[in-house]
Amino acid sequence: MSGLARAGRVGVAAGSAVALGCLALTVDNLRRLRTPVLPADAGVPGRTAEPLTVVLPVRDEEGDLRACAASVLAALDAWPGRGRLVVVDDRSSDRTLAVAAELAEQDARVVVRAGAPTPQGWLGKPWACHQGAQAVDVEGVLVFVDADVRLAADALVASVGLLRSSGLDLVSPYPRQRAHGAAERLVQPLLQWSWMSTLPLGLAERSPRPSLTAANGQLLVVDAMAYHDAGGHAAVRTAVLEDLALLRALKAVGRRGGVVDGSDLATCRMYAGWPALRAGYRKSLWSAFGSPAGAVGVLALLLLAYVVPPLAALRGSRTGLLGYAAGVASRVLVARRTRGRALPDALAHPVSVLVLAGLTVDSLAARRRGELRWRGRPVEVGR
Repeated sequence: MSGLARAGRVGVAAGSAVALGCLALTVDNLRRLRTPVLPADAGVPGRTAEPLTVVLPVRDEEGDLRACAASVLAALDAWPGRGRLVVVDDRSSDRTLAVAAELAEQDARVVVRAGAPTPQGWLGKPWACHQGAQAVDVEGVLVFVDADVRLAADALVASVGLLRSSGLDLVSPYPRQRAHGAAERLVQPLLQWSWMSTLPLGLAERSPRPSLTAANGQLLVVDAMAYHDAGGHAAVRTAVLEDLALLRALKAVGRRGGVVDGSDLATCRMYAGWPALRAGYRKSLWSAFGSPAGAVGVLALLLLAYVVPPLAALRGSRTGLLGYAAGVASRVLVARRTRGRALPDALAHPVSVLVLAGLTVDSLAARRRGELRWRGRPVEVGR
């Protein structure tokens, strides 16, 4: 056997071993994954009657704002205590602010803030969230939600119930990701699968290590006192992925939190179609792995585990077939738990990983050329 052939077999075996290890971690995480449920005493005054504020930052969200706000207000209807929705218009160029004003006229629980210009040293979304959180009492619960999210009627009661019963300071109920069309169905399922197959959830909740962190800014539920103790969004003012950065800031002051299953509590369609999907991931993937070197390392490992084995399987490798089956099984298990599409989508997992690699390279290249912008603004401070 030639040295090249031997190296190829070692690569296939190593990749399959990584895929099997990630499958085992997926199975363990599915056992540990917290799921918010409606508390038995949801209607009884007590801890759940504490003040609750939902902050909704919006920029050019005229098309989504009404539906999102309606779902939030329906969820606030189930809240036994004082609740309000703070809509922060982040200098929109469409009718977003006018729509928000109409909502405030129709429901006294809606508070509208016309956002101030983004100060030097801040990115847009952290600044909008910061403005929305400024009027929040130190006591109670603070919820951040994106405009493309739709909450279930019991989403707030169930999420806060888990926050309090678990003793955590932040929970991020991961919404069910709605995906339509080939591009979305290839890429979007990787959002939940990625942390479910690589992050030991039990350890991540307890550990202060920044690398052991997963959160989703689409829906964040945080204790108001913990949020202010950690410095709030002022502490993450330059972060492109402000959701991860906020949880890391909480961990830095001794607080705890993590991602939980929110597939029954909320849905989200992040990007409609390939152009929007590419633009959305281009703005953020460059920062998802810590550094360009980190991105290269993670992508190399993903390709080794989920592309090399299936390619070998096509040439008759049983080891490669085992590795491919492990990747597909991991995707299927996560999809079934999170109410996503399991089959046939999971069979294209190697293609999904290749598309993700291409999107990451595109993001890194765009950043190097200084081309990263989102809704008309730079996505890095100083650029």
